[in-house]
Amino acid sequence: MTDSVVWVGVFTGATAVLASWVTTVGNARAAKVQAEASAQAEQRGRVREIRRAAYLDLMEQAHLTGQLYWRVGEAFFHLVDPTERLTHIQELRTELRSAFDPLMRCVRVIVLEGPAPAAEAAEALMRAAAEANSALARVSESGAPGSRELFGETHGAFRDRLEQFIGEARTAMVAS
Repeated sequence: MTDSVVWVGVFTGATAVLASWVTTVGNARAAKVQAEASAQAEQRGRVREIRRAAYLDLMEQAHLTGQLYWRVGEAFFHLVDPTERLTHIQELRTELRSAFDPLMRCVRVIVLEGPAPAAEAAEALMRAAAEANSALARVSESGAPGSRELFGETHGAFRDRLEQFIGEARTAMVAS
């Protein structure tokens, strides 16, 4: 009988040690999985905030550029003296050149941060701004027939590309 009591004690002790080891291994794995999940969630949060800031910066720069385009349109309606109008348009072109560099920087950040659809929409917006600036240059340099209408078309394309970018940015933010 003593032998069976010893065996029961040894078996019970071994079972307790084994159960403790299994619990420890399970807890360690659970902690590792939880730490990895937490790190991934934190990384997704950082990416989301970086993208959000980049998208907002581009929208702000595009808004400033768009305001300058509107002021060009207003010059055609409010300034009747051609010389005064041309001077005002040339001043606006200078402001637009200054506004284009920050717009390009914002686009490059979005190209870096992604995702691809938002980056492509940002690049399309930058191309539309460049086309509008070129059309405005034709207006101010030559005043050629149709140059004002071309500027109006390129300004409209800029607004359309901005709306497309905003839609892609919204989709990217929802997906992240």
